[in-house]
This record gives sequence, C-alpha cells and structure tokens, in this order.
Amino acid sequence: MLLTKRFLPYFATQCLGALNDNIYKNVLLLLVTFSQVKDLPISVDMFVNLAAGVFILPFFLFSAHAGVVADNMDKAKLIRRLKLLEVIIMSCAAIAIVSENYMMMLLLLFLTGSQSAYFGPVKYSLLPQALKEDELVTGNAWVEMGTFLSILVGTLSAGILVSEVNGTLWAAITVAVLSLAGYLSSRAIPALPPQGVIERIRFRPLSGTWRSIKKARQTPSIWMAILAISWFWFLGATYLTQFPNFAKLHLHSGATVVSLLLGMFSIGIAVGSFVCERFSYGHVELGLLPFGVLGLTIFGVDLLWAIPPVPVDAGFVYGLKAFIAESQHYRVMLDFFMIGVSGGLFIVPLYAFIQSRSAKGECAQAIAANNIMNSLFMVASALLSILLLGVAGWTIPQLFLLLAVMNFVVALYVYSQVPEFTQRFISYLLSHVMYRVTVTGREIIPKEGAGIIVCNHVSYVDALIIMGASTRPIRFVMDKSISEIPLLKYLFRHAGVIPICSPRQSETTYNQAFETIHEALINGELVCIFPEGRLTPDGELGEFRPGIDKILARDPVPVVPMALHGLWGSYFSHKGGHALAKMPKRFWSRVSVDIAVPIVDVSANRENLRHQVANLLVERNEAVL
Repeated sequence: MLLTKRFLPYFATQCLGALNDNIYKNVLLLLVTFSQVKDLPISVDMFVNLAAGVFILPFFLFSAHAGVVADNMDKAKLIRRLKLLEVIIMSCAAIAIVSENYMMMLLLLFLTGSQSAYFGPVKYSLLPQALKEDELVTGNAWVEMGTFLSILVGTLSAGILVSEVNGTLWAAITVAVLSLAGYLSSRAIPALPPQGVIERIRFRPLSGTWRSIKKARQTPSIWMAILAISWFWFLGATYLTQFPNFAKLHLHSGATVVSLLLGMFSIGIAVGSFVCERFSYGHVELGLLPFGVLGLTIFGVDLLWAIPPVPVDAGFVYGLKAFIAESQHYRVMLDFFMIGVSGGLFIVPLYAFIQSRSAKGECAQAIAANNIMNSLFMVASALLSILLLGVAGWTIPQLFLLLAVMNFVVALYVYSQVPEFTQRFISYLLSHVMYRVTVTGREIIPKEGAGIIVCNHVSYVDALIIMGASTRPIRFVMDKSISEIPLLKYLFRHAGVIPICSPRQSETTYNQAFETIHEALINGELVCIFPEGRLTPDGELGEFRPGIDKILARDPVPVVPMALHGLWGSYFSHKGGHALAKMPKRFWSRVSVDIAVPIVDVSANRENLRHQVANLLVERNEAVL
C-alpha cells in the first residue's frame, strides 16, 4: 500500500507539509527568543505566546468551512491548490526571514495556520476514499508516524538551522524548497471526486464552527471518538510544552536532553501506531483502545517515581552523552517512550473509526469538528498549566500525575457513554487472548443498510465473537434467559440486545422483540439472529424456527449466513455439562467465523438458510481435516 500511487504521493505531501510547518514556526520562535530582538513593538514573551495563538486561531475560524469544502470538491485538486498556496506563503516567508521582518513572519504564521486548517480535514477524509477497508488502519498508522516524526525532525532542524552561520539564509531556502517539493508531490495524487450530494458552500466562520460541532454530536459514537482524540492532544500539548522546564528543573539537563525526550515521545507514537496496525488484523479495532488508556495512565504515574535524585553538584547540567550514560535516567526515557507508544495505540483506531463511521460525503466535516475540538483542548491545556504551575504553585511532576489520573477518569466517561467501545474490548480479548479467531469473508458483510445475520448457536459468547468479526455495530436477538446472565446482562443491555422468548413464557416479550427487530431494520441497522432459538445441546446444528420467516415476510432485507466453528467444548458451551457450571478445560482454542454471500431473493427462508449455514460448517470441518 505504501508504494502505491493512491497513497505514496499523498503520504509524501502530508509529511512535507508537517515538516515545513514546524521548521518555519520554530525558526520564528528561536530567532525571536535568542536573537535579542530590540525593534519588536511587544515583549519577547508576549510575542512567543501570541505566535502560539496566531497559529491555532485559524483552526477555530476556518475548520468548519474547510470540512464543507473538502466534502464538496475533488480532494486531489483541493490539495494541489492548498500546496500551491503554501508555495506562495513560504516564498514570502523566506523573504521575511532573510530580512528579519518578524511582524511579517507573524502574519505569515497566521496564513500558514490557515493553510493547515484547510489541509487537516482533507488529509484524513481522503483515506477512506483512497484505501480499501482493510488498509484503513495501516494508512492511519503511516499518517500518524509521518506526522509526529515530521514534527520531531522539523523541531530539531529549526534549532540546527538557526545555530548555523548564515542560518537565516539556510532557513529561508529550506522552507521555500520544502513547499515546492510538497506541491510537486501533490501533482501525483489521483483524482478523488466528492462522494455525496454537492452542497452550496458558504463561508460562515463562527456559526459554521458551532454547526460543525452540533452535527458531529448527532452521532454519539463519533462525538465520543472526537472527545477522546482531543483529550490525547490535551495530554500531548501539556507534555510537549513542559519538556524544557521538566528537563531543566527536575532532570538538571540542557537543551539536548529536551530534544532527546521529544524524540522518545515522537518515536514512541510512531512505534505505537504500527503496533496498533499489527494487532488490528486488517480492520478498525476499538478493542486496542484500553491498552493505550492503561499505558498513558501507568507510565504517566510512574514518571513521579522515575525522577532521579538531585546531583551532588547542584550546579551541574547534564549534556546528552552524560545523561544517556547514567542508568538512573533510563526509567524516565522509557516512561516518555511508552507514553508515546500508548498514544499511538490510542489515536490510530479512533481516527480510523471516525473515517469508517462517517456518512459518505461528510467525513471531512467530522474531521473538521475534530480539529476544532483538538484546538479547544490544546488551549485548555495551556490554561490549566498556567493555573496550576503559575498560580497554585504545583510542580511539573504533580501536573503529570494529575494528567495520568484524569486520563483514567476521562476513559471511564467515554466508555460509559459509548458501550460499543467496551463491547469491542471484551470481544478483542476473547478473539485474540482467550481464543485465536480467524474470520473468512468479513468483507461480505454489507457496509451499510439493513441486513440480517443468521448463525448457529454454540455458546454464551457467540455474540461477542460475531461482534468482533464485523466492523459495523450489530443488534443481537437473544434468548431472554441468556441476556439476563449476571455481569453479562449489563453489557448486553448497553449493546442494544433484543431479548426474546417463546410466546408461552411471555407473549408480550415475544411480540415486542419482533417490533424492535422491525424498527432496527427500518433504521438501516444490522441484526443478528440465532434461528435455532437455543444453545446447541450436542454440538450439532439444530432446526431453524419459523421466527426468521416471520421477520423476512415483513422486512425482506439481505440475509448473511454465518457459521461459528471451534466453540463447542469451551467453558461457555454445554459440552460436558451446563455452560459456566464446569471448570475450563482449554484456552487458546482455534475458532473460525465463516461468512457466506448475502441472500437477497425469495430463497431466503429458514430451510435454505439452515442449508447455507450447514454447508459452511461442513466446509470448515473438511478444511480442518
């Protein structure tokens, strides 16, 4: 995928853009900070803070408009226009750098931020259109790796350029050349026309911002993903801002150690992104999120105890080599690296989730809402740091400890609001820790619209295994007695399980189940039914009950036959005694989920559907033998 024309030119373009943004921004800040500028109309401290605000302000003003524009025109054409604008901005910036016109550089920083605000939505919304579904996580992993390594290289390169003889000239040449290279690479991006109905584009900075956020909130799962990503940027902004003072006050180190810590954090995110790609197994996997959350909390807390003792010589300052030579510093470096790894595990699935769940033609607008919230959270992180460190007198390690605790609290809130996140985590543990699940035909499941899945019923965890096999949420029709199992009942309830029983037990429950199924299908949802009506008592496929015919007579939607193999004999099945009432005998069993082509005609009846599921089981048994 990396070397394909549909990805490589785009990847090179976005990396060059992130690199150039960070070189220019940091060159400006370093020149102002260390050149002892005397002709500024404001103080250096005020200028530095103003520069940070000037760069982030366009994300508030223009992201909403940028999202609408990206959804309503060819994305490749938009990128080329934005990169051409970058060439113009950076050519002016090169002149301003050489002439040391810092106020002009500040104005150009605002324009650079504006160009980035328009590039952000198209940068992420392009991926689901250019990549296959099973490449989406991989694409996001490359993007996150490229972005954070570009930030790292850009930050370090700015310091090197400014310190060189004729540094301003070299800095000017660098930003101009990088912008031109970015434009040239964008020329190779293939056409990506708009996918939805083209809307009339209106420029409404403030009202558009609120409209964008309001629209994202209409889909709770996407909104929670946006808040979770924004929380990571809150954490990341705080860590990155506090690196210099943390190194100076608590590690007794110089600027080279700050670069080391930044490098450990950025490389950690790159590594975490690819760990996520490796363990997502080709689809959007929310089950990895808790590992990222746990890592951010554990290693954030550990920083408090990883700080080494004060050197005997109170005036001693560690350089890079001296810092690395001391083994007492390894724990700090490991903590920052693992915070980065955890961050990669955290944000890659969330970005892929937003891209996969956004309606066609609206992905860029969802990303725009995400960018707006990211900016708000980054501003909030600065305000919190000022309040706690400057007013309340906290230390930086205490601030890091608070962030770690807050991270856990935020995660609990997000998981309580979106039960699917919890369900995916449990499904992931079952599929990849307790069992080794392979899925054949995942791409067959309809990507949108109403549909019914029919499957054999082997164990109490069938629903969780099937949930992990689908990238779409599924409503499960489940025997009322199973849906009320202690502990699992809370999970099932939040998952929107539809309880059912025989009319002899409760006619009200029976009739209500069919009404709920009808409503779900009318709403375009995916519903899973176990037509046998009970767990198999002998491991064999039982007869399908007439309920499935009743559903299809009212709602003739596509039916996807599915078969579970390998769960018979597990702790959750009835083999050797009642499920959950016997000691587990085996773990790491091989479990397979086989999916057949949907049936969309009159042949979708219980006899034919049972035949389809039986064939899948026979084919799997023959494959095993």
